[in-house]
Amino acid sequence: MPSGTSELLTKSLGTTVLVKLKGGREIRGVLQSFDQHLNLVLDEAEEMQESKVRKLGTVIVRGDNVILISPAV
Repeated sequence: MPSGTSELLTKSLGTTVLVKLKGGREIRGVLQSFDQHLNLVLDEAEEMQESKVRKLGTVIVRGDNVILISPAV
């Protein structure tokens, strides 16, 4: 992971992020931690599918499934 990436993720700790995953899934949650493999721990996570929102609670997202991480709006 490039050093700029870890710097941006460090600044995002404690804030809500949107994570796009392989297979078209999207999860929104509060970024609690991450590691060098881009494994993420999200709190208060929700999966968004079309117009439905499913509450997941605290989840661990494997880094090899992550396509994009952005601030949630």
